[in-house]
Amino acid sequence: MKKFLARLFLGLMGWKVKVTDPKRLSPSVMVAAPHTSNWDFPIALSCFWYMGVDVRYFIKSEYTRGVFGWLFKWTGALGVDRSNKGNKLVDHAIDLLRKKDMVILVPAEGSRKAVEKWRTGFYHIALGAEVPVSLGYLDYKEKEGGVLDLFQLSGDFEKDMQHIQQLYKPITGKFPENYNPDIF
Repeated sequence: MKKFLARLFLGLMGWKVKVTDPKRLSPSVMVAAPHTSNWDFPIALSCFWYMGVDVRYFIKSEYTRGVFGWLFKWTGALGVDRSNKGNKLVDHAIDLLRKKDMVILVPAEGSRKAVEKWRTGFYHIALGAEVPVSLGYLDYKEKEGGVLDLFQLSGDFEKDMQHIQQLYKPITGKFPENYNPDIF
């Protein structure tokens, strides 16, 4: 059902998918970049459904309750209480990845607005869970989505971030002025 809906939506929108073997991606922490538009969510989700990747993503817990809670959960939402401060979300994600093979999608920019640098929670989650990082992308210039790379972090933060930065530099977000490819 999800693959059918994804194929229909992407076809209507004119998007192509750079297909990656979904079995290779799980478990991993997937960076989602650039993140400059509300359209990123349905297009990215459709790309991953098209590839057969069952992604999970964090969302305010309020969205996973109530009348439409089932819909968000069906799309892969993991409700979190954002009033908890500290590393609780990172620790929770590490626990989830240790218990079950899954792909957790993290928009490293943390916002659709321009940011000075990326948030690094994805890095700490992947290191803590000892899983690779997958680099999901949407290139609005090419109307293509997919996965740029899948790699195990070295533990050398600067080296790993330079690798990520180089791969994302040529990618164009919907609103390029809101995307900073210089991530650290």
